[in-house]
Amino acid sequence: MTVEKLAPNTAAAGVPFYTPIKTAPAGTALDTGADVPTLFTPLRLRGMTLQNRFVVSPMCMYSTEDGHLTDWHLVHLGAFAVRGAALTIVGATAVTPNGRMSPEDGGLWKDSQIAPLKRVVDFVHSQGQKIGIQLAHAGRKASTLVPWHTTPTCPQVATAEAGGWPDNLWAPSAIAWDEGYPTPREMTVAQIEGVIQSFADAARRAVEAGVDTIEIYAGHGYLLSGFLSPITNQRTDAYGGSFTNRTRLLTSTILAIRAVIPPTMPLLLRISATEWMEHTGQPSWDLAQSQQLAALLPDLGVDLLDVTSGGNSPAQKIRADAYYQADLAGEIRAALWRDGEERLAIGAVGAIATAEMARSMVQAGGTWPAVNVNGEKGRNGEGRNGTVEVDAEEEHGTGAKADLVLVGRQFLREPEFVLKTAASLGVRVQAPVQYLGAPFKLGGAVNGGL
Repeated sequence: MTVEKLAPNTAAAGVPFYTPIKTAPAGTALDTGADVPTLFTPLRLRGMTLQNRFVVSPMCMYSTEDGHLTDWHLVHLGAFAVRGAALTIVGATAVTPNGRMSPEDGGLWKDSQIAPLKRVVDFVHSQGQKIGIQLAHAGRKASTLVPWHTTPTCPQVATAEAGGWPDNLWAPSAIAWDEGYPTPREMTVAQIEGVIQSFADAARRAVEAGVDTIEIYAGHGYLLSGFLSPITNQRTDAYGGSFTNRTRLLTSTILAIRAVIPPTMPLLLRISATEWMEHTGQPSWDLAQSQQLAALLPDLGVDLLDVTSGGNSPAQKIRADAYYQADLAGEIRAALWRDGEERLAIGAVGAIATAEMARSMVQAGGTWPAVNVNGEKGRNGEGRNGTVEVDAEEEHGTGAKADLVLVGRQFLREPEFVLKTAASLGVRVQAPVQYLGAPFKLGGAVNGGL
């Protein structure tokens, strides 16, 4: 009798612990050809290639200690990488202490915060996946309490006794978020220049930690978003007034970060495509200006625009059917393509909760299904306030609205969302080798890849 000798398991390289090497990252399609949905085809952004079009959207966890990530983040973020998310983005990470949304938010304003981030990065890389980080400054919406310590009738302000800094909020103009909230300080030019440098310094630390990409957060009424809006930016200097002046802080920040990250590293940007304040009849940030900004981004060094909306005013009125966010992304993408600009990839967001919904957003030539709105409202302001007009049966047309999807809450419900989507769409994909004993069903039979 001949006994076959099996080769020993090979360890993944470049990580400080043992884990089996992956022949392909989880979530990689095992078949090729025209029958594979775009959702499970690769996407290249500069030197980073994603094996599928799923991105874990940045989500605040309010679980750091003095801005340092903890084992919570290792387990929370690592779970998505294990189960097939091609790119996981660490939630809003403050570039200054007063730029945190809450006292428990993450930060990269000092070097001691690099090592805890690197620990998470190393694990994600050990699974063959990519990881990014969203850099942010919360502006006038900083110093708030964590969600589970707030009530609908109580302002969310974190006082000094709760570890907050309500007397040290920064904004383009001294306009409070809402009644009962502190009035921020109008930033001096020196403070504006200092914030630009803080973004660059945080980007340098992120590179040292080994991240694959960086996203700049300029949405939902936080500092960079506040400068874009003529509602919240009433300055009369070089950072206010005209479109060029209101976008100056953002464009300067983009250039400062691009200068300190590798030329092969893609740079992402998240904006609110509209404030949903057109009903006031007053100037506001809207889709047309977002399209104008998007046209500038490729030459500034931005590779992907992550399109969301709202969050800069509690008076917003959102037209919130199932695809209202993706429709905005599609309008921006269409305007770019009409002008012959295809260098800027587009990301779509918005309560993506089903396989068909995710597929339809990136599939060329596909028909968009009708999906009922689930009524969720976002912590960052996407639908939290104002009148919401719902038309769940509106026709959304055909064709791709974006190049990838950024999924948040559904990953919290189903960390295996990528694998379940593949099974639902009939796509064989690579699973974590440690989980091969528990395959999903594909078309009524066991999916060999899963």
